[in-house]
Amino acid sequence: MKTTLVNPRTGAVRGTAPVARESEVRSAVAAARAAAPGWRGPTPRERARRLDRLAALVEENAAAYVVREAAGTGKPDSETVGEVEQVADLFRFYASAVRAQSAPAAGRLVDGHESWVRWEPLGVVGVVVPWNYPLMMAAWRCAPALAAGNTVVAKPAETTSDTLELLAEHAAEALGPAVLTALPGDRRTGQLLVEADVDMVAFTGSAAAGADVAARAQGRRVSLELGGNSPVLVLPDAPDDTWTQLVRACVYNAGQSCAAPARVVTLPENYEDAVAGLAAAARASLAGRDFGPLNNADQLARYDGIVERSAAGRTVVGDIAPGAGEEGGFWRPARILADLPDDDPAVVEEVFGPLLTVQRAADRDAAVALANGVPQALAASVWTRDLSTGLDLAGRLDAGEVWLNCHLVQTAELPHGGRGASGHGTDLSTLALHEYQRPKTVTARLIRGD
Repeated sequence: MKTTLVNPRTGAVRGTAPVARESEVRSAVAAARAAAPGWRGPTPRERARRLDRLAALVEENAAAYVVREAAGTGKPDSETVGEVEQVADLFRFYASAVRAQSAPAAGRLVDGHESWVRWEPLGVVGVVVPWNYPLMMAAWRCAPALAAGNTVVAKPAETTSDTLELLAEHAAEALGPAVLTALPGDRRTGQLLVEADVDMVAFTGSAAAGADVAARAQGRRVSLELGGNSPVLVLPDAPDDTWTQLVRACVYNAGQSCAAPARVVTLPENYEDAVAGLAAAARASLAGRDFGPLNNADQLARYDGIVERSAAGRTVVGDIAPGAGEEGGFWRPARILADLPDDDPAVVEEVFGPLLTVQRAADRDAAVALANGVPQALAASVWTRDLSTGLDLAGRLDAGEVWLNCHLVQTAELPHGGRGASGHGTDLSTLALHEYQRPKTVTARLIRGD
């Protein structure tokens, strides 16, 4: 069974990929189960050495990863080159982090007894990653899971299997056979993996699919990152480059980022400045020059449907670079929507495209209420020159990650995770190691000789 692969930049067929079903899923999970003792057995130092070798292979083959990532996503090299570098850095980070992780209290905590805590891998982790960052999201999940001593079976999105398959090839060389397995396929493949004999499921995707994953997991541990709808609070004293920075963050990866800025909320005195500033920045940002297309036909239709249903009173649309859309493809320009109701589809739904809405709040309290007024709670940002005000607002926003005078600034050392409809669990940082481990307390009674 095969699935057809399409070039997002042209809409043309670019090849096919296999679709795994019951027998392939069982075989992949069984192989990962058989490989688990050999991977969890070595010391953290030895696992770190092998993970570091995998990072080196990613760097040595960076050009091949860039080509494959661009083929599946349509991203420009300006985005894919940096993302491949981040992937290598993630594997290096977790190679070191697993050797330095701290443990809970240990020692003589009960009179006459010595206690300590062992952090043990869960076993086999099933990973399901989306199409917006095929390689980087795989690394966010796989790097800490592997560093913690688990083996991994990872299913890429149906449209973007290219880079994960290459990563699995390099993992077989650096880590050993079946320590990291790529399992290409469609939605049913992912469901079969979740239902298979895995010890944990790490899923990144939509809220509806996340609920389905949690139900199919039947009580096993799940880590869910289920998207966002990020509010942006912009006060009248915001930095001069605020509008340019927000549009740049919004159109990165064509806005197909769970943490991308989505909903700009202002006060009455700077609302018109916001609309004008964002409009100018959107007109200056060209699809095909500054960012790529949407990933697939389904996402294009979803995006267009939200735009068509919007009741925005004003719309500003950017442009597509000459030549970019002439052969077809899933191109959409930057778009700003203003003068729209608070329950507008473009406000309450995760658009996942190069679009920003602009809302006006009566005061700061109302702005916070608007920001927190949707089910998703993944990321947000505040823009003001007043540090005290900015930090106060950041603390009041219901989000797992908040930026001040910037957006989408991330590094391996800092945790990322959602609340509410955005799921639960932690990506990045040393905290992510515990997503893929379980503690075992060991207590020994001290027996004194005669």
